[in-house]
Amino acid sequence: MPLTLEIEQSLPPDSACFPGTRKGVIQGITSWADTRTVLSKTPVMHVYWFHGFAGSGKSAVSLEIAKIYAGSGRLLASYFFFRNAGDRSRMHRFAATLAAQMVAAVPATASFIKAALQDNPGLLAQGASLTMQLERLVYEPFQAALKRGLAIKGLFKGPFLIVIDGLDECEDKHGVATFIDHFLDFFRRHPSIPLRFLITSRVEEHIRTRLENGAVLLGNLNSHSADEDIEMFLQASFRDAATNDRVIQTYVQAHGEWPTKPDMNKLVQHIKGSFVLASTIFKFIVQPATEEDPLTPMDRLPLAEMNGLDSLYAQTLARSQHLPHFRNIIATVALLRRSLPIIGIAKLLGIEAFEVVHVLLNLQAIIHVPGTDEEGKVTLCHTSLRDFLTTESRSGCFFVPPSFHLHLSYYCFASIYDKSAEITHHYAERHIHAHWRRFPELKACDLINEIGLFKAQACQSPLVKRPLYHAFLCSLSFYSLSLANSRNSAEIFLVYWNGQWLVLGLSGKN
Repeated sequence: MPLTLEIEQSLPPDSACFPGTRKGVIQGITSWADTRTVLSKTPVMHVYWFHGFAGSGKSAVSLEIAKIYAGSGRLLASYFFFRNAGDRSRMHRFAATLAAQMVAAVPATASFIKAALQDNPGLLAQGASLTMQLERLVYEPFQAALKRGLAIKGLFKGPFLIVIDGLDECEDKHGVATFIDHFLDFFRRHPSIPLRFLITSRVEEHIRTRLENGAVLLGNLNSHSADEDIEMFLQASFRDAATNDRVIQTYVQAHGEWPTKPDMNKLVQHIKGSFVLASTIFKFIVQPATEEDPLTPMDRLPLAEMNGLDSLYAQTLARSQHLPHFRNIIATVALLRRSLPIIGIAKLLGIEAFEVVHVLLNLQAIIHVPGTDEEGKVTLCHTSLRDFLTTESRSGCFFVPPSFHLHLSYYCFASIYDKSAEITHHYAERHIHAHWRRFPELKACDLINEIGLFKAQACQSPLVKRPLYHAFLCSLSFYSLSLANSRNSAEIFLVYWNGQWLVLGLSGKN
């Protein structure tokens, strides 16, 4: 397996800092990152943990910092974790990706990495030790290049920087803990190395307990007032919207400035420093009217001033709630292990691409919808939308239950036999087991009820392919029998798993 940069490094929409915002925050980080070890009168903090609540703009700051240091030739590597995004939500290819980017930044490290792989070909294998990968592929090659003076060009400008964003979004908590413990130990052993780590995340316990110590510089994004930045963003956004919206133009010609200064003040106070709420509110206000939602931007403004993020999510989702396949499409987008394009979602669900577009077009305030069926992937504008959809107390009628993984398991099961859509077939082969594993997390009684509900719904659906449906039911029958005769979850899963593979074998799938 070659060292490669194949991992998708794209970010969610609206991740970049709005021009002119977050100047104080960025200046504070660059001042820390530019401090040279030999010139500092106090011990240098090699690690800066910058934390904040969801939607406070952590990824935007990380991206801006990465751009700044890439421009000066001092960005050694960057990694943006993102939940439910395949490799970007796990540690599997973390070290290899850092190493590949390091080669681009400091080409002299390539020969040392190559030598490490020749000495130990298993370094990139599944299950290889993360600490060994980091040591052999990142830290030691970097040190070797420094020792031989091969990275001197970049060092003239200051230490090198590695940016790690969204560490809390990595699903491998054990891997995260291992990574933190290892780099803290590395910097203890090498206190003068010209390398800095910027890490951003929400405050999660497995991260906080390790990073809250004297060796790490702590920064709280919530302590930096963002009101001026948010007002700047809103003013520019409404100004741009007015140039393309004749309704707004006509209103301004008749009534003057819109939104008014008092309106803007109310919005900023209501938003309370959340950039994701600011972006969602703006999109909610200026979204095109529909037959079901004929309100103008001027009508929506006072509604936005009263509603929080959950209310805006609910109001936006309600715009498509009445449309065919709404629940399946929304649940699929929320629970997919890796984002798919519109045509991929349609193929997976067995519906037409235009039906997916029909549902999603009304939801562009909260879901990124690609420009065409073939380009780009459907992604949530922010992780908080997935949190909303999968928390019943918050989402109510829009709740996406974990039992929907059963439906996704069937869709994957069917897609494995349909090789006409390569992207869906590939997704199914890679992730069917992940959806199967999530379904058994329910209580036994709930599982049996959900299986019965699935059968009832599938029998009524004209989209279900009968031979595949019956093969899938066989595996569910194994599962139901094991639930009825065992209370041991490990035993249940073993019987079910054997049943699944028996069904696959009988169906002709090797």
